[in-house]
Amino acid sequence: MAEKVANADRLVAKIAGRQHGVVSIAQLHASGLSDDAVLGRVRTGRLHRIRRGVYAVGHPGLSPHGRWMAAALTYGEGAAVSHRSAAELWGLLKLSDGPIHISVPGDAGRARRSGLRLHRRAALPPAAITRRHGIPVTKPAQTIVDLRGAVPPRELRRAIRQANVLGLPIGSEASRDRTRSDLERDFLRLCKRHRLPTPEVNVRSGPHLVDFFWRERRLVVETDGFRYHRGRQAFEDDRSRDLDLRAGV
Repeated sequence: MAEKVANADRLVAKIAGRQHGVVSIAQLHASGLSDDAVLGRVRTGRLHRIRRGVYAVGHPGLSPHGRWMAAALTYGEGAAVSHRSAAELWGLLKLSDGPIHISVPGDAGRARRSGLRLHRRAALPPAAITRRHGIPVTKPAQTIVDLRGAVPPRELRRAIRQANVLGLPIGSEASRDRTRSDLERDFLRLCKRHRLPTPEVNVRSGPHLVDFFWRERRLVVETDGFRYHRGRQAFEDDRSRDLDLRAGV
């Protein structure tokens, strides 16, 4: 009997190790634990109830990945992190304090839960879902589609730009905006306002990736935002690149 219990606990720990510290009640049952055994582990602090039917193993402190995984496990098979939460998981937007967005197939059942924003999706094909860090999530292209109208336009542009920076596939329509920062976007608006020729954006000039390039005029403009140019090494790299470009674009 003791060996059976130990084997069940080892299996639970293994599952939790793959799922950022959380397991579902269905997985606990499949590991050989009854409802009474689960309750006993909750009482002794070996399991911690995070959401209905979802438990943290060992301690209740969860990383963002653990919270995303717990949210997906709450709704079971077919559920996936989506919308703004998916953008955060892909690294397209900064972490927020808002509810976690979860999409589920179909339009019936599955009650809403506190701290979660449920999207019932009759037209969300399995091909639009993948896994990142083991967490079910909408693919980058679907995530961008879901963000349209769900976040302010500036955040949508930021997500698209970051997807381009990371090389994530988001479709040709969304990829048209090649700017990587709001500063670059503002510079393009400045050019348009003053009726300047439209430059190429974030393209190669020799070995260097430049922000704006008027090829016929052999003119390069760099918008040196802090995010992409901070630190001593970045400063030295920028100086070296400037010298190369001045020597011959």
